[in-house]
Amino acid sequence: MIRPVTLEDAPALADIYNPYIRDTTITFEEVPVTAADMAARITQVTETYPWLVWEEGGRVLGYTYSSVWRSRAAYRHSTETAIYFAMGQGGQGRGTALYQALLEELRRRGFHLVLGGLALPNEASVRLHEKLGFRKSGHMREAGRKFDRWIDVGFWELLL
Repeated sequence: MIRPVTLEDAPALADIYNPYIRDTTITFEEVPVTAADMAARITQVTETYPWLVWEEGGRVLGYTYSSVWRSRAAYRHSTETAIYFAMGQGGQGRGTALYQALLEELRRRGFHLVLGGLALPNEASVRLHEKLGFRKSGHMREAGRKFDRWIDVGFWELLL
């Protein structure tokens, strides 16, 4: 079931996100988040942007959200997105369905441009974005550093 996030989801979302922080370069965060941190993010983001969860059997397995891309007023019709599933829960069509729901909500809210910023390499995320109609629009070499190595970032865009 896809539904809007609630503050009660914060512990589950932190549990989903923290392995990405600790063990991957998919996110450039380096310090695991607490449930309170995630609740604060939910409160801040959902004032303007959608945040959806995938729930099965009463358990949140994944989430997606959009957030501010750049802070200048002229960018207000553009948004950056993210999607995360609990380890081992991806690759079953859930990500496509959840991301499609987010894109529909962004259209409903009048957003014009959606950007996905991907730490590279990340073939699964590239495939997901391109399956949904995103096209690569930029590549920044060595934009981030994590685990003592430089990481490229690519941007994929979708005009709604």
